[in-house]
Amino acid sequence: MPFSTEPPASGERYALSASLDNARHLSSLLRAVHFQDHATCLATASGLRVTVEDAKCIQANAFIQAEIFQEFSVQEESVMFRISLSVLLDCLTIFGTSSLPGTSTALRLCYRGYGYPLMLFLEEGGVVTVCKINTQEPEELLDFDFCSTKVVNKIILQSEGLREAFAELDMTSEVLQITMSPDKPYFRLSTFGNAGSAHLDYPRDSDLMEAFHCNQTQTNRYKISLLKPSTKALALSCKVSIRTDAQGFLSLQYMIRNEDGQICFVEYYCCPDENITEAEL
Repeated sequence: MPFSTEPPASGERYALSASLDNARHLSSLLRAVHFQDHATCLATASGLRVTVEDAKCIQANAFIQAEIFQEFSVQEESVMFRISLSVLLDCLTIFGTSSLPGTSTALRLCYRGYGYPLMLFLEEGGVVTVCKINTQEPEELLDFDFCSTKVVNKIILQSEGLREAFAELDMTSEVLQITMSPDKPYFRLSTFGNAGSAHLDYPRDSDLMEAFHCNQTQTNRYKISLLKPSTKALALSCKVSIRTDAQGFLSLQYMIRNEDGQICFVEYYCCPDENITEAEL
């Protein structure tokens, strides 16, 4: 742990400081939400949340719990700033994306507070690189207000089931239609592409289904262009929780296990594209 015991410079007080033995744990999660250049970072005592939004229709959150870090210290109730996610990822992978066996890039990050840059100290094989990334005023984020009491339907699938679905369905379709119901078809994914309509059904007792809690039948459509970025997180995940609220807003929560066996989460929120009439079903 090259940086974990390193004290700050004399008189230096950091609003946020953290260290990781392996920077890949952070960079792989950030790549899963990297569909826009900028992200908003929020640090609290429980960990770090990195949020990316597009067109006020989709929001992605990567959660890195404090326990994942070897050291994680926040001196205020919360620390928030906006940063170029593209530049941050370039810095985190400055030694390359694939290290030699038995080697890893150690990371220490420090942020003094509003108006200061985010400082990264990266070390691999005795070589230390220091990066300073300018921070910006954080923008107001969308509040999807997706609390558990407002969830109407929820299922948990093994991720391989959803990966197979995206491989089989017709991605020339503009929308993905999701049906969740306490009765048949239980969970159905539908597309309407150049080759016609296609449906993929999952029975509630499927081997891929880990949990099934559906209270009412809902059919909603979502723009595939908005959902495609979430496939980055899907590729890394082992399980996915799919939830909808009464308005049809969609939550996709991916459980990701890193190479050390630690669990992190990436969550996508997406607005429904349109209301479905009975005649269309």
